[in-house]
Amino acid sequence: MRLRGRALLMAITIFCAAGVRADDMAPERATAGTLLFGMQEGYRVATSLNTDVAMTINGHVARVKVRQQFENGGSTWAEGVYVFPLPDAAAVDRMRLTVGERLIESEIREKAVARKAYERAREAGRKASLVEQQRPNLFTTSVANVAPGERVVVEIEYLEDLEYDAGRFSLRFPMTLTPRYMPGDPLPDRQGSGWSADTTSVGDASSISPPMVSASNAHRASIRIDLDAGLPLATITSRYHPVDVVERQGRYAIELAGPSVRMDHDFVLDWRPATGAAPQAAAFAESMADERYYLLMVTPPSIDAANADGMLRETIFIIDTSGSMHGTSIRQAKRALARALKRLRAGDRFNVIAFSSQPRRLFEESVTVAPGTVANAETFVAALQANGGTEMRAALSLALDRPAAETHLRQLVFITDGAVGNEDELFRLIEHKLGGARLFTVGIGSAPNSWFMRKAAETGRGAYTMIGALNDVGEKMDRLFEKIERPQVTNIALDWPAGVTVDAYPPVVPDLYSDEPVTVRVKITGRLRPTDVVGIRGDTINGAWSRELALGQDRQSPGVAALWARARIGALTDEELRGRNADEVRGLIVATALKYHLVSKFTSLVAVDRTPSRAAGERMRRDQVPNLMAHGQSRAAIFGFPATATPAGRLQIQGVACILLSLAVLFAGRARRASRRVR
Repeated sequence: MRLRGRALLMAITIFCAAGVRADDMAPERATAGTLLFGMQEGYRVATSLNTDVAMTINGHVARVKVRQQFENGGSTWAEGVYVFPLPDAAAVDRMRLTVGERLIESEIREKAVARKAYERAREAGRKASLVEQQRPNLFTTSVANVAPGERVVVEIEYLEDLEYDAGRFSLRFPMTLTPRYMPGDPLPDRQGSGWSADTTSVGDASSISPPMVSASNAHRASIRIDLDAGLPLATITSRYHPVDVVERQGRYAIELAGPSVRMDHDFVLDWRPATGAAPQAAAFAESMADERYYLLMVTPPSIDAANADGMLRETIFIIDTSGSMHGTSIRQAKRALARALKRLRAGDRFNVIAFSSQPRRLFEESVTVAPGTVANAETFVAALQANGGTEMRAALSLALDRPAAETHLRQLVFITDGAVGNEDELFRLIEHKLGGARLFTVGIGSAPNSWFMRKAAETGRGAYTMIGALNDVGEKMDRLFEKIERPQVTNIALDWPAGVTVDAYPPVVPDLYSDEPVTVRVKITGRLRPTDVVGIRGDTINGAWSRELALGQDRQSPGVAALWARARIGALTDEELRGRNADEVRGLIVATALKYHLVSKFTSLVAVDRTPSRAAGERMRRDQVPNLMAHGQSRAAIFGFPATATPAGRLQIQGVACILLSLAVLFAGRARRASRRVR
């Protein structure tokens, strides 16, 4: 009987282990910023040597190299997989892998072809690396066949054109990501190995949900920047990380004040031209064969706020109170909304919608701005707390379920961290239901989903603002409301020279708000004359406005062609959302990405060594890479939201049942032995 009891207890233990596996839980104990390797005897973590970011900025274009070094500290061969963020406008065009003494360059291939090549190399024991795009701002790198004790260096390069707004250039480098909420019902199969199952609303949820850890001693980065702005600068500011700046003959060498920083807060660098040096127009070009590529920027004239039109507005504020907003983010959001309420004008109308798992609005209908209604809203906002899921679709639908009054221009101000996985579904909703309204997004937190924020505002013909710290709220919200309140530059058109073929993005320039530039990426096929110009014109409240920009006498700027191709891929993706045939769009994206060597949703970079290094009989295990929680976020609050995409609840119930069953068997055995002694 004793042997039977032990055997039963062992069987229960094995059953429990099958339900709650080591690899379900081990990533939660891993150190962020390390390449997590799975071994036969359990988890081992590769020692992170350093993450080095080197940026070279010339004018409006940045070339960025992200170099990460890892070492396999385990005793068996390993494959590592990690998900990492990049800027949403990044054109990823290079990747190289160094393992020990081997340098392996990458090739661009269709996504399925690249993955098959990687998998064949992995199974054959050859070293290989694969870079895939999950979202325009989220990528996955896989590294196969790393021997015990070997060092792995993965270097990824991308191009980016800089933001210019309100007289200031800015560059953002994301350090980590905010865990995304995955709406929908779980699907039986998995594409990836993240904490979420794939769902009916987010078919690749398991590929965009890497493990997250709250603390790390290893997840650190160094940053170096070589800045040639092409004009004298008045200020250079790093918003969240102290930096040292050295000027040498008009170029600026910028480094972190310390050797490295924790990768828990996006790095943001701003620089402002000296008075009188702000660019009113700029053209950067690159030639390839008989094609010329341009990045054009023209700043329309400033319009005095006193001349703003008197149109009445209906402003609907939508504030995210989900679990991912817990901590610093909800304080930023509430402070931003409180400041916005104070800027409402007499005669306008407004409402407030708060949402997490369910949306709720303050007033059944939008109400007129008055001391009493604003006071009610301030009380409502002050009481908000962050918890629950991130059901954005329901909130946007609620905001748009009533027709707008003809007497008021409807404007939506959406305050959120954008931590969702169903972005395309939300873009389609905005496209179809917004009507004549405008959508302005306010990105909150240390690591917001900037792609969703920017694209939602673009789809909603508004503007977006990022708030990364409490002391940013006043400046950023005031600037946003200056955009909302001041007149637009509308009906913008471009007049190209005769005799050339033009492919420009955006194909239709959207309305512009205060201090925003016209930015166009264009490919011109045909012969240009030295005197050729492009004409840019639009309407303002003060009348017609126009400007000409020379095309024939421009300086060469490597990378402009890739930036044009990246813009074309984005525009084609938008056309699919608007109903263009998906197969046709896919073919055009693949052709563009292959020609310009870019990672896209349909193409990947793959690097494969020709020489096998792992013998066929030696085993290898694949595991996910953890990320560091963003500064100010609560792990417990985020992963406390309804787990629509995880089996955590089932596993907890199964674990408790196993423990109770084990205890029952143990006590039954003891009772049986005690009864025998009594007899």
